[in-house]
Amino acid sequence: MSNTFLSEFLLITNIHTVLMIFLLIGVFLIISKMSKKLKFNKLMITSIFIGLILGIFIQAVAKFPDDPTSITWINEVTAWYGLFGNGFMDLLKMIVVPLVLVSIIRVIMNMKDDNLGKLTFRSMTMFFVTTAIAAIIAIVVANLFKLGTNLEVVNSSNEVREIVSLPSTIRGLLPSNPVQAMAEGNTVAVVIFAVFLGLAIRRLRRKYMDIIKPFIDLVEAFYKIIVSVAITVIKMMPYAVVPLMASTIASRGVKSLLDVTDFILALYISVVIMFLVHIIIIAASGMNPITYIKNSSKALILAFTSRSSLGTLPVTMEVLTDNLNVDLGTASFVTSLGSNMGMNGCAGIYPALVSVMIANMAGVQMNFTFYVMLIIVITISSLGIAGIPGTATMAVSVVISGMGMASYFPLAGAIIAIDPILDMGRTMLNVNGAMTAAVAVDNSLNRNNKKESKVA
Repeated sequence: MSNTFLSEFLLITNIHTVLMIFLLIGVFLIISKMSKKLKFNKLMITSIFIGLILGIFIQAVAKFPDDPTSITWINEVTAWYGLFGNGFMDLLKMIVVPLVLVSIIRVIMNMKDDNLGKLTFRSMTMFFVTTAIAAIIAIVVANLFKLGTNLEVVNSSNEVREIVSLPSTIRGLLPSNPVQAMAEGNTVAVVIFAVFLGLAIRRLRRKYMDIIKPFIDLVEAFYKIIVSVAITVIKMMPYAVVPLMASTIASRGVKSLLDVTDFILALYISVVIMFLVHIIIIAASGMNPITYIKNSSKALILAFTSRSSLGTLPVTMEVLTDNLNVDLGTASFVTSLGSNMGMNGCAGIYPALVSVMIANMAGVQMNFTFYVMLIIVITISSLGIAGIPGTATMAVSVVISGMGMASYFPLAGAIIAIDPILDMGRTMLNVNGAMTAAVAVDNSLNRNNKKESKVA
């Protein structure tokens, strides 16, 4: 009974577990004192380095094992660290749906008649174009690194995940059951439902303003409340970053990264190049790149450590509206779509790198036609995987199946094994892509509105 209590309920069977928990509490006390002296962005950057050092320290105490998951006390430590790190992400996810719902309703009911169509078209165009660019960059980098040519073929039990057709996926995004869509975190469906509510309010208030006025006031009041809740949760971020980073490093191990160093380098180099492309788009949209990087760092750091585009959504929206002066309507609409489609990292760079690697490992001939088809498949599938858990793995499944290489999916086993390390950079790029799209779309809408007002 005692052993069961310690090993299965309390999850403390080793002195190392106790020491690492107290060490984390000590780090929290240090962060609490630092928060009084450092600005939030600097505190976030400091926290990520503390988490990195803590993760390496845990590995060092365990003598850098080949398989950290086989060591009981490391599993216990990551579970306790997950209480703080993943618990924070759960709080963020708690406010995602109500924040998106009320923000979109509020925006639509106050939006100009001709802006909604432009906003939708330009947002989707930005996501498709940037995803295609991300795929091209990854293909070039993958060939420069010659991914797969020297990689040992790994037998894996991984199988291609079930693929849903594009028409079925798009239909699945429609809110046939709005409550279920909210429960599943299908933000695209929530956005569609909110748009219909917003449009109904716009139409009805011309004749029935006295009847719907209480609901309008409720929307405005609820928006103020949910924003206040979001700010309260966001203040906890530095305390979550440390255990998120530490548990990722501790659970994956250092040695597991050495066998696929080339792929890791290729992915992060691709991420950096695509990030620079985003910066160019930001500059072309009239915003100072340095100002952008400085003001967006909070969302990027959280995305990097949490590996959740959807969980980062409240912070992304706050950064766009408060720090980057993006219109609330544009920020809400574009980032909500961006958390489910057009992900430059997960649906652009990653499947392109894996496809080239698998093609080299399997001896598939790659010519100009192959690459053009790969870019097209990646761009289209960036919509087809919207709202599906395990987005990156699903993206790979869809793409390699579309390229006729489904039978070679097990060759990606070594890459999937270190997915959390890769997912950090991918998710950060996903969020940055959504913010870039929001800035660019907002600038284009404001520019057009200014031109129209001058003509008038």
